[in-house]
Amino acid sequence: MNAAETIISRRSFGQTMRADPWWIQPLLVFLGLSIFIVYSTWAAFQGAHYFVGNYISPFYSPEIFGNSPHSWFGAKPAWWPSWLVFSPALLVLWAPGGFRLTCYYYRGAYYKAFWADPPACTVGEPRKTYLGERSFPLIMQNAHRYFLYLAFIFLVILTIDVWKALWFVDATNGKSSFGIGIGTIVLAINVVLLGGYTFGCHSLRHLAGGFLDQFSKSRNCYRAYACVSCFNRRHMLWAWLSLFWVGFADLYVRFCSMGVWHDWRLI
Repeated sequence: MNAAETIISRRSFGQTMRADPWWIQPLLVFLGLSIFIVYSTWAAFQGAHYFVGNYISPFYSPEIFGNSPHSWFGAKPAWWPSWLVFSPALLVLWAPGGFRLTCYYYRGAYYKAFWADPPACTVGEPRKTYLGERSFPLIMQNAHRYFLYLAFIFLVILTIDVWKALWFVDATNGKSSFGIGIGTIVLAINVVLLGGYTFGCHSLRHLAGGFLDQFSKSRNCYRAYACVSCFNRRHMLWAWLSLFWVGFADLYVRFCSMGVWHDWRLI
């Protein structure tokens, strides 16, 4: 018998036999990430209206150098080049930005939405070669686990910011008193959502016990792995909710600082 030869032709860009509206999801991802990137970049370069009272925008925390009472080491340093725009956010945003950029979920999201690699399952790509993540620049995605360690530090700092947001200074006598404002709740929700996103990280699953051949050898690792897996099941949801809310938290502090919104004191 003669062996039958089957030649599978490569699909052209966008070609598919799918009848469903497959393009909706990558389009929504493209719009959502684009809006956040544009807003966060704009907000980071403003260098103003990022704090009000005991609130500070998560885009600017920790404020290493700056003009607010939240600054760790005072105002803009003298060694900062005069020709370079200064903003406290530019000193810190690279860490959480790098964590999201190298995240396993966001990789799949923006590979499809921005690079069409591929646009969706069984849909033709605009390229004929695939180098994977073992060549530059995608090999830099392997730094994700190191950004994870930095994300833990930022979670601690943002949690401290929530604690500070519970203490309001009386303008008449300068004394601080416990209280809860809308801004306190906004910053607290931000920490919860960022925590859910961070603790659902795939790299954390590996650190929690994914490297073990038998979980029975370490019950504590199994418990940690199960806990992380609980967050990981909704990793996409945590990723989008935390992305939206961290932007909203900056917007809330910004509008309150500008006098557009008034922060209501609940307690």
